[in-house]
Amino acid sequence: MLTIDGRIEEFILNSFLFGDSGRMPSRQESLLQSGVIDSTGVLELIEFLESEFDVRVEDTESVPENLDSIENLIRFVSVKTA
Repeated sequence: MLTIDGRIEEFILNSFLFGDSGRMPSRQESLLQSGVIDSTGVLELIEFLESEFDVRVEDTESVPENLDSIENLIRFVSVKTA
């Protein structure tokens, strides 16, 4: 079973990068600014987090500090599932 970070990275790789691991951004890089996801992608990402980790992402939590990098996503999910 994959860890939180592995599951998030796998989702990004398969859903947004179509398996092209050479385009995988660093964990600190902005997913929006790097062009990995767009506004529709953010919605897909939220749906993934809610179904994969059984968490609820509130509207007030849909901010870059939680969702705009792999590192932020890992931290956000870790706190929500603790």
